[in-house]
Amino acid sequence: MFAPIAKHSGCVTVHSIEFGRHCRGLWLLDPDVVFLNNGSFGATPIEVLEVQHQWQYRFEREPIEFVGRHLHRELRNAAATMAAFLGARGEDLVFVENATTGVNAVLRSIAPLLKPGDELLTTSHVYNAVRQAMRYIAALTGARYVEVPLPFPIENATVVVESVREALSDRTRFTLFDHITSPTGLVFPVEQLVALCKERGIWVMVDGAHAPGVLPLQLDQLGADWYTGNFHKWLFAPKGCAFLWTAPPWQSLMHPVVISHGYGSGYTAEFDFTGTKDWSAYLSAPAGLAFLEKLGADRVRNYNRELALGAQRVLSETIGIVPPAPADMIACLAAVPLPVDPADEAAAQQLHDWLFNRHRIEVPIFLHNGKLLLRTASQVYNEADQYHHLARVLAQWIADD
Repeated sequence: MFAPIAKHSGCVTVHSIEFGRHCRGLWLLDPDVVFLNNGSFGATPIEVLEVQHQWQYRFEREPIEFVGRHLHRELRNAAATMAAFLGARGEDLVFVENATTGVNAVLRSIAPLLKPGDELLTTSHVYNAVRQAMRYIAALTGARYVEVPLPFPIENATVVVESVREALSDRTRFTLFDHITSPTGLVFPVEQLVALCKERGIWVMVDGAHAPGVLPLQLDQLGADWYTGNFHKWLFAPKGCAFLWTAPPWQSLMHPVVISHGYGSGYTAEFDFTGTKDWSAYLSAPAGLAFLEKLGADRVRNYNRELALGAQRVLSETIGIVPPAPADMIACLAAVPLPVDPADEAAAQQLHDWLFNRHRIEVPIFLHNGKLLLRTASQVYNEADQYHHLARVLAQWIADD
């Protein structure tokens, strides 16, 4: 019989830890880098990595026993724990490597239901990997890929809803909306978007890549057909840990991207085993959740949002613009357009490399709808001084350009 996974003995409590530089030692992050990009891959606390290593040890110690007698139960236990936090049932949630994999699983599963002329609709703020997946399925099935243009800067969330409303047609079959957009860092009004589509009988998926741990979620009440999100970005899980939630009526039609031995054996069984892999990230997701709850989930959300709003404010002042999005559309990410002409991929890479190589600042620069955007991502190991430092460096770059 396997020994239980040990709990980290040096855990601090919500009452004893200070955020910012005081807690940076709980991660392996390079202390010489100003790391402002938790949004790309997240950062896993050392104590969660230790739990992951224990799961890996259990697998290596007796692989046949672990996979054959324990894996499915342990995965379902982990899924139940994470689902409860998301306002869902464990049997509706399966693990996937990342949100893009979740999107691909859904698109490939519904492809046989699509007909030439059907429309697959999203917005111009979509994550590019998801855009490409939707374009691929459209080309495969003869469907039409539709991208609703949305501005940035943006005045308010109503612009999103009304733009989508105008773009929906009697040919719209499937829609996908970001909960928090990746390039622009905006919180979309997904409750309204889901309701808008469902009243027309249109299938709806929400890409919540950045939402778990940032926004309170009640997936059972949202009304979407599918929801995917990452655990490794803002819920402190190891890399390659995400989920796909599927409404019960759709589960019999869902299949993982890799078809394996479990084909035809049911939703959770198919996704839980797709061949040999390292399941330790999935099994360690509850440890990441426990870390968040130890810090205080609301306390973390509030701290990160205040940092994001502060970053938006100081960077906008530096550039000389009005903040490009209202406060109620900001959670943990903040993007600002940069005064660059011409704006292209080469210019984005050049600025990114200059910030990192000369100033040791890690922050992404995106090309979005013909503009260069700088996007910060705020996590509890960050603090306001880092964004002020970035603003001073950015002011130097603008003056020298």
